[in-house]
Amino acid sequence: MKRFLSFFLCAVLIFAASAKGAGAAKVLQIKVQSVISPPIAQFIADSIKQAENEKARALLVELDTPGGLDTSMREIVKSIMESRVPVIVYVYPSGARAASAGAIILIAANVAAMAPGTNVGAAHPVSMGKEKMDKVMMAKVLQDAQAYARSLAEKRGRNADLAVRMVKESSSVTADEALKDKVIDVVAPDVQTLLSKIDGKVVEAGGAKVRLATRGAKVVEVETPFKYRLLSYISDPNVAYLLMMIGFYGILFEIYSPGAVFPGVIGGICLILAFYAFHTIPISYAGLFLIVLGVIFFVLELKIMSHGLLSIAGIISLLIGSVMLINLPSSWLSLSWKSILAAVVLTSIFFLGVISYAVKAQLSKVKTGREGLTGEIGTANSDIAPRGKVFVHGELWDAISEEPVAAGERVRVTAVDGMTLRVKKEGGR
Repeated sequence: MKRFLSFFLCAVLIFAASAKGAGAAKVLQIKVQSVISPPIAQFIADSIKQAENEKARALLVELDTPGGLDTSMREIVKSIMESRVPVIVYVYPSGARAASAGAIILIAANVAAMAPGTNVGAAHPVSMGKEKMDKVMMAKVLQDAQAYARSLAEKRGRNADLAVRMVKESSSVTADEALKDKVIDVVAPDVQTLLSKIDGKVVEAGGAKVRLATRGAKVVEVETPFKYRLLSYISDPNVAYLLMMIGFYGILFEIYSPGAVFPGVIGGICLILAFYAFHTIPISYAGLFLIVLGVIFFVLELKIMSHGLLSIAGIISLLIGSVMLINLPSSWLSLSWKSILAAVVLTSIFFLGVISYAVKAQLSKVKTGREGLTGEIGTANSDIAPRGKVFVHGELWDAISEEPVAAGERVRVTAVDGMTLRVKKEGGR
């Protein structure tokens, strides 16, 4: 009985401790240190749902971004505005920034915080894609962005005028200036200090007033799922461009070598991944068609001897198409010259190497058939006067000679008459 009571008491204590641990206050933490893109928008939305399901006190988003796509930014803002859990956006660590789309996300947060040595702003919209906006359309986009920033700032009780200047004039301010101008709520050097400073602050979340109880809360970091890390990596223009080129070559190799399977499979996968990235990044279809045309020129060079003209056309088409493919004004969403030159140079070296090999094959001496036997050196297998046997090319042939040839002497094939070789002494006239 004593053993049973001891076991029962231990079980009760363990259950109570686990229940207390399960109900302990916690704050979920995620890190966004990349361009604002569709995968990042979905990751933040999923994290908000997780925080709601786990009844966390808040969701803390550590932000360091140069900006991103307007559509993805608006998806994130909608997720924050609809969240039933307070969302804290914290520009961290020192040296980080919340530029462009990141500035709007910071303004939309229930609690906006920054670490010392960080900055926010430069939210002026820019046109993306192959077509530049005219003045009228750009004015409309700018007015819409200003109204959007003002409405979010007013909703959160922040400095709407400065928010508008960030959009209209690309203004950017430091953490201390942002706090002084009431764009953010707090400046804190680390997460624990931040949670202590905002403890007791009343915010609106899910249409209700919520008093933050974050002091001493357990911070649980949520790792970015592999799916979102992979999709974010693929969405990089340079990666997408290289995937596209690999995809083209893989499909091309499969066409020229049916049954190889591996090149075709890899090429198909790479093309699908590249097209996913291009779905999120505005591209120029003229640039894409020029790249395809360049590859076609290289292929035609293998079929048509143009003395290098098609190869030169292919290099020019590939280079111009690559430059035109992604025409974005921001460096964080642009195609680097290193990627372009690497793809163009490697493509040129490969195809020119294949072409030179084909030219050498055409100019080299024929090694099979009648043409392959003419000029070959052999050995008389018997006396030839005028007929006999010779050993040429590892084969025994009937031979005829205009001059006597003794067995064992070296002979050269001068012509082929059906299945008989015409020979003469090696060195003879």
